[in-house]
Amino acid sequence: MSYEKKILQMKQMLKKKSPTTEKEQPKFKKPNPPLYADAWDEVGLKKISNDWGTVFLKETHYDLDYQHGKYKLGQFYDALALWDQYEDEHPLKLTSDDLAIFYDTETTGLKGVGTHIFLNGLLEESPHGFTLKQYILADPANETAFLFESRFWQGEKTVITYNGKSFDWPQLQTRWTLNRQHLPPLKTQHQIDLFHSSKRIWKNDLGRMKLSMVEEQKLGFARIDDLPGYLAPIVYLDAVRSGEYEALFQVLTHNEYDLLSLITLFVQATQLVFSEVEKNNATVHTNIGKWYNDLKQSDRGIHLLEGISETYNEKEAAQANYLLANQQKRKKDFVSAAENYKKALPYLVERQWIDASIELAKLYEHQLDDLIDAETYTLNALYKVKSAKFYKKEVKSNKIAEIEKRFLRIRRKQGIK
Repeated sequence: MSYEKKILQMKQMLKKKSPTTEKEQPKFKKPNPPLYADAWDEVGLKKISNDWGTVFLKETHYDLDYQHGKYKLGQFYDALALWDQYEDEHPLKLTSDDLAIFYDTETTGLKGVGTHIFLNGLLEESPHGFTLKQYILADPANETAFLFESRFWQGEKTVITYNGKSFDWPQLQTRWTLNRQHLPPLKTQHQIDLFHSSKRIWKNDLGRMKLSMVEEQKLGFARIDDLPGYLAPIVYLDAVRSGEYEALFQVLTHNEYDLLSLITLFVQATQLVFSEVEKNNATVHTNIGKWYNDLKQSDRGIHLLEGISETYNEKEAAQANYLLANQQKRKKDFVSAAENYKKALPYLVERQWIDASIELAKLYEHQLDDLIDAETYTLNALYKVKSAKFYKKEVKSNKIAEIEKRFLRIRRKQGIK
């Protein structure tokens, strides 16, 4: 049977067994456990029965010395120690006082309210290590029981995900809402999304931000015989229809890799944010310096960008010098700003080249009192804007008018009509 037909078949099955609408509000009738419940229990998928039905649990413990890629899980606590000393706010910040949970789901792959979560993976701290709890939806009729066991209704934690803000958590909220007449309210959780942090750190360094790509190129972990994510819903459907569990363990392993990688990704991202500049990768350090600037932590950003400027040659440090010049101008260090704009200029892309030339023209006209250089950079910017292809027509017209106005003003200041 084709992938598309199996997805359609799953959609029909879920529709038949989906919770009744709020308008009907019947008395809840606890569904029976599936026929394969005992067989799954015997192979390590523990059968859990609660007031709402049946859910399966696979539990795995890892010692702090457990190695995943190039990191040990215990290095998570070294990362926390760094954040304990960090006084400002940061999207990655997690301290020793926070209750953290790494969270990843597998879903049926259907869009909208028809999407069911069939695997909730939760990796938490435990005595002497970490414990992975993987809750498996017994079948769609037992969804309330499945959601209840996640315990997200019990208290507030810091939920760490990879693209979870956009996908995993909204999916959970949707399913919770559809079962809200039987479940306690879902607690709002603080979230750290490592997908967005990865984009910040490795922009222009990694071609794709898929987790498996980050694992291979940055975390030192390569998946062997890993089940492709798009096959996970098909494997799950086959398992609940046939009662055969063997292939389902491949889905659990895929989810396990995702969650273990979240720990090591958090460790590496933290190390990079706190690291001093080394002769390693100017792009990564520049991205982090820009991140500090965007967080309004300019002193940290300037310190890092200055380190890049001192460590790398002008071509490698071009972006850092450009960003550093922007910050120095805001700090009214006009001489240093002009120097760094000029260092960066030969290596900038066209849009930044224009912006840097305009900034130099402003500096030489208003702060550094050099009208000849001000005129030179103004004309350079004007020629480049006129030939640029990336501006919209109205924006380009306004830009040209603005630069021409500056040029005429500078000429008047020089006594030239």
